[in-house]
Amino acid sequence: MSKILLINGSPHANGCTAAALAQMAQVFEAQGMETEQMHIGMQSVRGCIACGGCRERGKCVFDDCVNEAAPKLEAADGLVVGSPVYYGSPNGTLLSFLDRLFYSTPFSKQMKVGAAVVSCRRGGNTATFDVLNKYFTISGMPVASSTYWNQVHGFTAADVQKDAEGLQTMRNLALNMAFLIRAIAAEKEKHGYPQMERDAFTSFADGK
Repeated sequence: MSKILLINGSPHANGCTAAALAQMAQVFEAQGMETEQMHIGMQSVRGCIACGGCRERGKCVFDDCVNEAAPKLEAADGLVVGSPVYYGSPNGTLLSFLDRLFYSTPFSKQMKVGAAVVSCRRGGNTATFDVLNKYFTISGMPVASSTYWNQVHGFTAADVQKDAEGLQTMRNLALNMAFLIRAIAAEKEKHGYPQMERDAFTSFADGK
């Protein structure tokens, strides 16, 4: 059974972001996929200190929700990351979490399907959306899309329930994501994953 990990980066466990993720979770479960949600928005998550300890340990030196999420991400076929908009960007706690999660985990994320979900009152949504998608595109993860940018609008969860197009966008996003996961699994069975080149590393210090 395919597995989807949904990360709620909002400090509000039952707020606007949660309302959007709930729409997706319902679709995933109707598609026969297993879901797990992690609410990390209220946790104390420090940023990466570039110590390099994760290279020796295989996990982050700070033993918190990042290390808790790592095996869940490794086992998942898809990752949904949800965030409210803070000053035109994702929640700072979520950014620290994602920086450390993606950097400290030694396993490949290639072909795990990613989707970013954003909630906002009015503005800053597309800028936030762009930031979150970059974690996927640097990691060989196909990005799922929908019938509009993956966002809902509202100041409260009750407001989001009135955003009919936003909720529709979430459901369509989940359907597309489920389709991609199944298609990738079928192609992997036939041909395996593409073999990535890893030899080139640009450094201007030696003139190359």
